[in-house]
Amino acid sequence: MKVWIPHDEGRSLLGALPADVTLEIAPRPDLLPSDPAGVTFWVPPFLAQADSVDVAEKMPSLRVVQLLSAGADAWVDRLAEGVTLCDARGVHDSSTSEWVLTAILSYLRDFHGFIRAQTRHEWSYSTFAPTGELAGKHVLIVGAGSIGEAVMARLRPFDVTITSVARTARPGVHGIGSLPDLLPEADVVVVIVPLTAATRGMISESFLAAMKDGALLVNAARGPVADTDALVAALQTGRIGAAVDVTDPEPLPAGHPLWDLPNFVITPHVAGSVRGLLPRAYRLAGDQLRRFAAGEPLINEVVGGY
Repeated sequence: MKVWIPHDEGRSLLGALPADVTLEIAPRPDLLPSDPAGVTFWVPPFLAQADSVDVAEKMPSLRVVQLLSAGADAWVDRLAEGVTLCDARGVHDSSTSEWVLTAILSYLRDFHGFIRAQTRHEWSYSTFAPTGELAGKHVLIVGAGSIGEAVMARLRPFDVTITSVARTARPGVHGIGSLPDLLPEADVVVVIVPLTAATRGMISESFLAAMKDGALLVNAARGPVADTDALVAALQTGRIGAAVDVTDPEPLPAGHPLWDLPNFVITPHVAGSVRGLLPRAYRLAGDQLRRFAAGEPLINEVVGGY
């Protein structure tokens, strides 16, 4: 069985593999393996986009695509029949939830203002103090998957009230239809949903208008989950703030109005890009390889419709 992976260090990180496994390392993400027709199990590069998906057409023997990312929106319904798509659910829980907590605390404690003042060599106590705080806030988590659960676990020690929303209601979790009633009560709204037809543009003009004055929006999902024009318009009023790791378009163009808004904090899609990513991701990929070789069911399978 031929396996194609994108990182040389993955060779050791995969762990013990069945004797019939042959590994090939991608010399560059845009280059094919020496014998693409023989590849059975493919681990694409992290955050691979549409052009990477097209490569699958050159692998007629392909049976499994194991992603290193939690998001699979670029891949859903684009692989040939008989190819199983699996995401990296669980791999990014700690890193992305850390980013969410960092974004919330940084924004509420005005670190973005202090950092800008630092570049001016300005002692800015009188400008920003006293700052906001997380304690006592009501946090709404939109997306109660594994990353959403990890966010809630990290928020609980901070003396906050937490409400969570998922696509369908379950004990302790509201259904998505409750959002209009929940948004006006939240001080912080964290969106961590997959990008699907149902979630594209979820952060709409009406969504933003329903948020309370002074509330903070945190988008750690995908850029197109937000209507960018609506977000710009809402932020320009100064009524709410936002901290995001993703944008639409992405990368954000240099002249985009979001860059200069004082109530907006952005990082360049780095929530999952930590040094522990590859060991965790390849541990999952190795487990999946062993399952596949043994004829056992794979985990994290992504089904059509996402």
